Amino acid sequence: MIKAVAFPCKASILPFARIEVPNQVKVKGARMELSLTQPDDWHLHLRDGDLLEAVVSHSASHFGRGIVMPNLKPPITTTAAAVAYRESILKALPANCDFTPLMTLYLTDKTSPNEIKLARNSGVVFAVKLYPAGATTNSQDGVTDLFGKCLPVLEEMVEQNMPLLVHGEVTNPEVDVFDREKVFIETVLRPLIQKFPRLKVVMEHITTMDAVRFVESCNEGSVAATVTPQHLVLNRNSLFQGGLQPHNYCLPVLKRETHRQAIVSAVTSGSRKFFLGTDSAPHERRRKECPCGCAGIYNAPVALSLYAKVFEEAGALDKLEAFTSFNGPDFYGLPRNTSKIKLSKTPWKVPESYSFSFGDIVPMFAGETLDWLPSSP
Repeated sequence: MIKAVAFPCKASILPFARIEVPNQVKVKGARMELSLTQPDDWHLHLRDGDLLEAVVSHSASHFGRGIVMPNLKPPITTTAAAVAYRESILKALPANCDFTPLMTLYLTDKTSPNEIKLARNSGVVFAVKLYPAGATTNSQDGVTDLFGKCLPVLEEMVEQNMPLLVHGEVTNPEVDVFDREKVFIETVLRPLIQKFPRLKVVMEHITTMDAVRFVESCNEGSVAATVTPQHLVLNRNSLFQGGLQPHNYCLPVLKRETHRQAIVSAVTSGSRKFFLGTDSAPHERRRKECPCGCAGIYNAPVALSLYAKVFEEAGALDKLEAFTSFNGPDFYGLPRNTSKIKLSKTPWKVPESYSFSFGDIVPMFAGETLDWLPSSP
């Protein structure tokens, strides 16, 4: 018999399944403990300035590496800017921290093929990010005509084996916000893959069964997808339960329950085409709780706890390590981490907020109790 649990106010329904105990799990007394190769975060917003200094330790305490998004003001459009941003991140890290930021470039209509060569030769830039202009936070400088203005750059990316990271939504105001990912796949992404079959593409933060099916239909090693905690545990009802919930608002927006279930099935299946990418996106509380609130969920402190919860409830804890720690570096052609982290079945309460001199940041599942507690390496 299938049972279900409902999260209070902020979450959707997650079906329980029979829980298998994999080899990575040890039982110490009454406590279950899970040992994992240290994960990486393949989609991360660290911001800059005071916000960077405030949030970077949360990611660095759990993840070995992070693909850092370039949508700052101004955006990171050159290799020189990426190198400078990387130095800022390294300076903001806690002492004795081994976290490695993997930098990206922000693709524009004016990006040159030579910039791709510089990026590859830099040793610090690992991908190029496609933001359709107007699709999300700080995307106003993004691409307006991918096939009309970016073909030479895409050709050079193929030659340099440089992955393209895609925010997969169209921005046509006539397209319903809940259909923008599906329309993007049919009008942009599928034609892109057909034109450049050797281009490595990551469809970021997928939200629909349409995206799942598309990624599954592509060749392994050429197209993959990152998946966030929020799109695994929340559906669009979570935006409105008990009133408007601004801290559950992100882009791409949460979708209906059938899409969430399709994504859970995909990531817990053991497929190598899906891997961890939190899309952790911090904003000050006052920029979320306002008449025109920002899109973005700050999940860095809770991401591993929520991923473990999803895999446990799917009876797939034996597949968690590949999703968190193997599939990402394998796709990027990077070595897997050698250090380990532990997740213990120890209930802990998520802080209501994190307070800093500039204001508060409210994390995902603020004030709620989670079952899995991660430790540092």
